[in-house]
Parts: sequence; C-alpha cells; structure tokens
Amino acid sequence: MKRRKFITLFGGAVVTWPIVAYAQQAIPVIGYLDPRSADSVADRLRGFRRGLKDAGYVEGENVTIAYRWAENRIDRLPALAAELVHRRVSVIATSGAAASVFAAKAATTTIPIVFNVNEDPVRLGLVASLARPGGNLTGINFFNGELAAKRLELLRELVPTAAHVVVLVNPTNATNTESTLREVEPAARAMGLQIRILNASTSREIDAAFATFGSERLDALFVGQDSFFNVRRLQLANMAARHAIPMSSGSRDIVEVGGLMSYGTNITDAYRQLGAYTGRILKGTKPADLPVVQSSKFELVINAQTARLLGIIVPSSLLARADEVIE
Repeated sequence: MKRRKFITLFGGAVVTWPIVAYAQQAIPVIGYLDPRSADSVADRLRGFRRGLKDAGYVEGENVTIAYRWAENRIDRLPALAAELVHRRVSVIATSGAAASVFAAKAATTTIPIVFNVNEDPVRLGLVASLARPGGNLTGINFFNGELAAKRLELLRELVPTAAHVVVLVNPTNATNTESTLREVEPAARAMGLQIRILNASTSREIDAAFATFGSERLDALFVGQDSFFNVRRLQLANMAARHAIPMSSGSRDIVEVGGLMSYGTNITDAYRQLGAYTGRILKGTKPADLPVVQSSKFELVINAQTARLLGIIVPSSLLARADEVIE
C-alpha cells in the first residue's frame, strides 16, 4: 500500500515537473524600435535576423520580437520606446536614426539598448568610449555620416563639370542634418564647389526641391544620409531621371532603383552585426562589456545604365574601384 502511494506521487512529479520548468524558461522578448515602416526595411530585417540566428536565436522559436514602427514620424519614437519599456522587454534594438536611440535612452536606464547609428556615438553622447561603452548602451557605428566628404569627392570625380550642387537634408532629423553639413560644407569649399542646401521631410517637399533645378543653374544632387530618403528612394530616382540630374547618395538601395551612384557602409552587414550583438546580450553579456563595433565594409555602387541615360562617361578609375556596377 505504501509502495503504491510512493509510485503514484513520483509519477505525478514526473508529469508536472516539465510544465513548471517550461514556465520558468520564458521566451525572451526583443523590442525593435525604428522610425520607418516595416515594408521599407525588409532587407535590413533579414540581416538583423541572420545576426540573431548566428547567436542562436530564431524569431518565433526561442525569441519574440516586439516591433514598433514610427511610420516616418520621428515625434512618435518616445511614446513607442515607452511602450517597449512598459512591456519589460529583455533588450531594445534601435535602428534607422539616432533619434531612435535617444528615445530609448530617455525611456530606460536599466534595459540594455543596442544601437545602429551612422556617426560617432561618443560625440553623440551615447557611450563613454568605443572600447568601454559604460551604462546600458552599445552597438554599431556604420560611419555613413563621416563618409559625406568622401562621397562629395566621388561625385565631383564622376561629374567633373559640376560647379553648383544641391545638398538635400531632412530638417526633422537634426542630428543627421548637422552631421552631413559639418562634413560637406568645408569639403565643398576645398573643391571650389558652390552648394545649395534644400530641406525635405515630406514627399511634396521632395518635389519642390527638384522644381528648383528647373529655375536655377544646378548641376548635381547630393542626398544626405537619412532613413526618410531611403524610404522615398523611388521618388528620388524618378525625379532625378525626369530632371536629368546626376544624384549621389549613401544608400545602394537608391542606386538599385535608378539612382546614379552611392558610397557607404554595407548596411545589410551592419544590421547583421546589430542582430548578433542583440543575441549576445540575450545570453547574458552586459552592454558595458561589449565594445562598439565600427563597420569596416564600405561599397561604391554605380548604375551604368543611369549614367548612359544622363550622357555621363564613368571614368575608368571609378569603374575599377566600384564594388558593383549595375548594368
């Protein structure tokens, strides 16, 4: 009788223990904060998920991702960041603009934050140093802000007759605008270029900027690094073609849909690194112990078909240095 009772109790323990263990092993939740819309960054998300997989995490299997998209409204980011903090996510991954990081940083000092920014995070005040970030933030610096002067130089090499260049910036993203102009203005003076700064933060304002080419003598367009312009890449490429304007950007996405040239970081790889760092934090590494990664993969992409349509002969020196020439 006693032996039978012991077996019954033991059997009950065998049945209920896995349920208790499963409850204790809750699937972690990543908060993902971005100023754009989901459909505009599909390729980047694939890179992020690949980095997570490299770290041992697969969305829907052993990790959940709570996405928050601002739909190109920077002012919504603080509220979206607060939602993620209220949900008590395990880590917040931010991308698309420095504004995303600042929103997350203002919302929490305890939840780890992994960023993906296009300029020096130390100068921005996000981390104490690249080697020792300190606090609850670390991430990837993909340099596109600091590459603006080099990109202007490449545009001049591609269109040597250009004397008047429009620099298009998004005034709602003050950090990116300041970074772009800080690099471009002295570089333009050194090359003897005259620049005209135009603002655009809506589709209509992009159209208005291109209308300027019809009323003034302007030779080329330099698109500032900004997630909004990447979202509006088709509009930019179509308007540049309609006005026969050579256009340079920091995003290969714009060149793939008809832009002339881009020079910048391999963004997909930067997002893979973002995913990998997020995975390492989920495994228990503290942000303060993860040095900021500085992207080392840069690519020059030229659309040869667009060059022919514009009557531009791409110098052999540029073709030899190009990572990809789109025919």
